[in-house]
Amino acid sequence: MAKDKKVLDLQKRKERVYLGGGTKAIEKQKEMGKLTARERVEALLDEGTFNEYDIFVQHSATEFGMADKELAGDGVIIGTGMICGNPVAIYAQDFTVFGGSLGLSHARKITKIMDYALNMRIPLIGINDSGGARIQEGVNALAGYGEIFFRNTLASGVIPQISVILGPCAGGAVYSPALTDFVFVVDKISKMFITGPEVIRTVLGEEITMEELGGARVHCERTGNAHFFAQSEDECFIQIRKLLSMIPQNNTAPAAQEEEEEPNTKTFKISSIVPADPTQPYDVRNVIRSLTDDSDFFEVQEMFAGNIVVGFGRIGGHTVGFVANQPLVMAGVLDCDSSDKAARFIRYCDSFNIPLVTLEDLPGYLPGVHQEHAGVIRHGAKLLYAYSEATVPKITVILRKAYGGGYIAMCSRHLRADFVFAWPGAEIAVMGPEGAANIIFRKEIADAEDPVAMRQEKIAEYKEKFANPYVAASKGYVDAVIDPSETRKSILHALNVSSDKTVYRPTKKHGIPPF
Repeated sequence: MAKDKKVLDLQKRKERVYLGGGTKAIEKQKEMGKLTARERVEALLDEGTFNEYDIFVQHSATEFGMADKELAGDGVIIGTGMICGNPVAIYAQDFTVFGGSLGLSHARKITKIMDYALNMRIPLIGINDSGGARIQEGVNALAGYGEIFFRNTLASGVIPQISVILGPCAGGAVYSPALTDFVFVVDKISKMFITGPEVIRTVLGEEITMEELGGARVHCERTGNAHFFAQSEDECFIQIRKLLSMIPQNNTAPAAQEEEEEPNTKTFKISSIVPADPTQPYDVRNVIRSLTDDSDFFEVQEMFAGNIVVGFGRIGGHTVGFVANQPLVMAGVLDCDSSDKAARFIRYCDSFNIPLVTLEDLPGYLPGVHQEHAGVIRHGAKLLYAYSEATVPKITVILRKAYGGGYIAMCSRHLRADFVFAWPGAEIAVMGPEGAANIIFRKEIADAEDPVAMRQEKIAEYKEKFANPYVAASKGYVDAVIDPSETRKSILHALNVSSDKTVYRPTKKHGIPPF
C-alpha cells in the first residue's frame, strides 16, 4: 500500500509539471496559434518514443521575489526519442512557464542534453520559444548562454544540430541557432532579433514591427539566417523528419541508404530542360530532379540567394549534396550571398561525408560597385576555400557557360574536383565570346568595312577556338565530354568509384577561412 501511495504521489507530481505554466498560460499559447512545448515534442518524434529527463528540476534564484516561485521543469523540456526509427536528443523551451526565460537551471538542462547528444553521437534538436535571459538571475543567465554556445561549437561537424524557432528568440539567445547547422522557421510564429522593436524605437527613433524586424520571411529571404520556411508547425515537423532521413546521424556514420529508383524522366527529361542558346534561362532544379532517385530533391535555403541552388537528393540510393547555378535568377552569377550560401553548405556536406555534385552554368561573378564594396572578394573566396578544403567525392558537370573566375570557383579540376564532365555545348573561357571578341579583335572590327559582320565573324572564330569543352578536355581539365542523357550514369559511376576516397593533407591545427 505504501508503494502505491508513492507511485500515486509521483503521478501527481508529474501532472503538475505537465501543466507547465497553468491552464490560462496554455490557453494563451493556443490563442497565438502555437502548440505547447510538450505537444511539439510529441508531434515531432515517432509516437510513444519520447523519454523525458530532469522533469523535477527547479531554479535556485532568490532575488526579486523568485524564492516563492515554482517553475515547472524550470521552463524547458529535455529528453531523447526516435525520428524515423533513429535516436535523437531534443529540448523544447516552454513559453507558458515564465515566458520560457533562461536561467541557470534551465541552461543546465539544455547543456546536459547537449552533452548526451555529443557523447552518444546522435542529432540534437532545439525548439526555441523564449523571452530571453531571465533578468532576475543576472549574470547566471548569461553564463548559461555561454555554456550553450561553447557546446554548439564543440558539436559542430560532429553531430547534426537543428534549431526550430517557434516563438520569440531574442538577444543573446539568437546565437545558439546561428551556430547550429539548420534553422527552421514558421510564418507568423518565428521571431529572431538581437534588439527588439522597443529598443530600436527608443535608441534610433525607428518604428518597426516584430514581424518586419525578424519574422520568418525576413530570415529566409533577406538575412539567410534560416534554412527552411513552413506555413505551420506541422509542416515544419515534416520538413525536419525529411531532413533527418537524408543526413547521417554523426560524422562517422553514413546516411541511410534507400533502394535505388529511376528519375521521373517523363516530367524531367534532361535533354529538353536546358536550352541550347546560352542566353536562355531555365530552372536548374529540374536538371537536378532529372538526376535524382524518384526525382526527389530537398532544397536548403530555397528563398535566399536564389542565383544558386543547394540541397540534398539521392543517386543510386545514396545521399548527395547538390550545388548548382540557377540561370533563372541573375543568370546564375555568383555574388556575396550566393557564395556564402554555397560555401556553408559545402562545408556541412564535407563534415558529414556527403559527396558533392556541382552543376555549373554561370557567366562569372556579379560586377558592380555595390558588390565590390560589400566585400565580394572576401565572400567569393569562401567558396574557393570550401571547395578546396573539402575531401569528400567531388563531381562537377559543366552544363553550358563556365566563364572566368566562376569556372574556377564552381569546383573545377584546379580545386581538386575528382571528376569533371562537360556537355558538348559547354563554353569554358575567360569571358563570354562577345566580350572576348570585342577586346581581342577590337582593331580588326574597327577597321572593317562592315564592323557588325566582322564582329559576328570574330565571335564565331573565338567560339570555335576557345568557347567549347574540347580545349579544356585536351588539357585534361575536363575528364569527359558526355551526352546530356548520360549525366546520371556518369555521376553514379563516379560516386561508386570514389566511395573509398582518401586524401592526405598537411598536418595543421586548422586553416584560416576568409570569415
